[in-house]
Amino acid sequence: MQANFRRIDVTAARQIIGRGRALVIDVRDPDSFARGHIDGAEPASRENISSFVTLTPKDRPVIFCCYHGNSSQAYAKYFVEQGFSDVYSLDGGYEAWAIAERSAPAAAAALSPALEAFLAEHGFAPGDANGRNKDNVTPLMVAARLAPPALVAELLQAGADIHATNVDGNQALWLACVGEIEENIALLIRAGIDIQHINVNASTPLMFAASSGRARAVAQLMAAGADPSFETDLGLTALDMASTKECLDLMRAEAKRRKAAAAAS
Repeated sequence: MQANFRRIDVTAARQIIGRGRALVIDVRDPDSFARGHIDGAEPASRENISSFVTLTPKDRPVIFCCYHGNSSQAYAKYFVEQGFSDVYSLDGGYEAWAIAERSAPAAAAALSPALEAFLAEHGFAPGDANGRNKDNVTPLMVAARLAPPALVAELLQAGADIHATNVDGNQALWLACVGEIEENIALLIRAGIDIQHINVNASTPLMFAASSGRARAVAQLMAAGADPSFETDLGLTALDMASTKECLDLMRAEAKRRKAAAAAS
């Protein structure tokens, strides 16, 4: 049975790179690579990628990095097809890596007693805004679903990684939609989280919100630009998945508004 590549966040990528054997392949354009890249990364393109396939041992860990974590998945899939057994795609791409690097000093700052109590309650290490608990989720994922907005805001201020994902490929925005705490959703959107993020089932946060009847979340996501016409591998859209008339009406109205705006421009 052929292996598959894994999507990983910045924290997991750092751990793999820290073991000292990983090859990091950056598939962005040369100018972007020159402006900044992961230390030790090798630049690649469609033209020279075959040389990496030929020269790299098939059991060497390979991490692909692109702009936002989308095209890197196609390269990772290709390497798996070529017989590589330990292949990864960096979720959020170099943008996520750069944000984490810039946030590192802030992440070391002391956290409030309320946030420390929240971390302890949910099995996280003290003072770690980007840790993982036994369920392999981050504090931001749990807080986005359960916590008051003040704690979510503090985690973001402390450098919590908005691109981190759980085992299902869902980031904090998914969990915020589960809890449907509107200010938490708004905080994540303002922080720049990917509203069109695709999980391991090729579904977006809007698809989840629509399919579960979370109309307030649907309205927020649509207002932020989420695409109701995006299709899964099976050709299904958030409109197809709407479980309530309210969610369906919200998306239809926004789709009509966008179509009219496009026609007028």
